[in-house]
This record gives sequence, structure tokens and C-alpha cells, in this order.
Amino acid sequence: MNSTNLSLGRIDAQTAQPLYLQIKDSLKQRILDGGFAPHERLPSESNLMKSFSVSRITVRQALRDLHREGLIFSVQGKGSFVAKHKVVQEIQRLEGFGEAMAPKGYETSTKVLAIQELRPNQEVIAALRLQHNERVLEVRRIRYLNIDPVSLDISYFPLDIGSQLLGRDLAQDIFPMLENEFGISLDTAELKVGAIGADVEMAEYLKVEAGDPLLRIQRLVRDKAGRPVDFEYLSYRGDVYQYQFSVQRR
Repeated sequence: MNSTNLSLGRIDAQTAQPLYLQIKDSLKQRILDGGFAPHERLPSESNLMKSFSVSRITVRQALRDLHREGLIFSVQGKGSFVAKHKVVQEIQRLEGFGEAMAPKGYETSTKVLAIQELRPNQEVIAALRLQHNERVLEVRRIRYLNIDPVSLDISYFPLDIGSQLLGRDLAQDIFPMLENEFGISLDTAELKVGAIGADVEMAEYLKVEAGDPLLRIQRLVRDKAGRPVDFEYLSYRGDVYQYQFSVQRR
């Protein structure tokens, strides 16, 4: 059997699996096992060619696949580097940030930036089904995983609900508070997923560069009567956080 046994892994030229996939799987396994640390530079294309005894085209195809999977990133003139491990939040039911992260073993914390009553924009008015002269309570918070800032959350509540939040500890998840202390039975949420570039303020709060990609979630939460009770803009660092959905075809 013509195979190459390497510190980077093992490829077999006699199998039906393409060589580039074998190289990709070998590098991927080492990344996931911690053999390559986040932001560590991978061996150069030339070194990978020599290690695996393959062509440059084969190596580049393997690296392209790793890049598509978000496991590596490239820096012009410097090579390929291991991407920071992303935290995955499975979207199967309505959960607050702390509720979703605690079972995964993460320590979460929150910094409240501002709580204010104001006149909302048209998008918030439409989402919460408000009259044009109605005001809302806006809550701005930074959410942390361990000690790293992960998201900037901007939440809007109709004033009859928002006024009850004043003076409360909003460094915790608000959903359990709405249910357990206010008697509001939360039911469904609508989510819109997109991407934005971090503005200067977001970049400062989330410790990224202005223009860096952020995962933007718009979330509208309704109670069991169908009334909108919370509309949010959740802006996550794209380098460390991702949403995962499970869907079925009927």
C-alpha cells in the first residue's frame, strides 16, 4: 500500500478518496484536537506539498475547503492561520443568552450600558405594534463569555412592560424575569439573520476593528396571546459566535 505516514496525519494514494480531502481531513482533525492553536500559522504550501508528497493544486484545494468551513483564514503575503473556535448556539427553543450558554459550561456576564425611555424608530414601532406617539424602554447591554465580549444587545419593550424593568438587575437574562416575576408567558420568537460591519461604537465595545463582520440577529418575542413583548437587535462577533438551526422537511 502506497501511503505516507506523517506528523500531520496519514494519506493513502490507493483509496478512492481524493488526496485533497484526505489532507483537509488530516489538518481539520489536528485543528479540532488542539494540535494547532487559534491564530497559529499553518505550515506553508511548500511545506505541505513536501510533507504529503502532493502538488500545489492539491494543497490549495484542501486549504480552500478548510477556509469555507471557517476553520482557517488567510492573510495576504503571510499564509493561512487557524481561526478562533466559534461558540455555537443551537436554535431549537426560545432561550436567553445565559440560558443557552450555561449548559455548555461557559461563564456568562453582562454589562448594562444604558436604560432609557425614548421614541423608537419605525421598525420598532411596526414590530411591537405601537402607535406612533408611544414610547418604549430601550436596554443596551454587552454580553460576555468568560471574559470576552461576544455581543451587543439592544432590546425594546412596550412601556407598560419596560417600566417594570426599571430598578431591576438587568445583568441577568430578562426572559426568566418576564415569566417568573411579571407573569408574562413567552411563546414564540421570529428571527431574521443577517450580517453587518461593526461601526466605531460596536468595535470599541466588542474589541474588534471597525468594519469587521458581525452576525446580526433581529428577534421579536411574543407572549401566548400573540402580543409582541420584546424586539431586539443582537450583534455578535462573527469570529467567535454562530447560530445553528435544525429544520425538518415535512
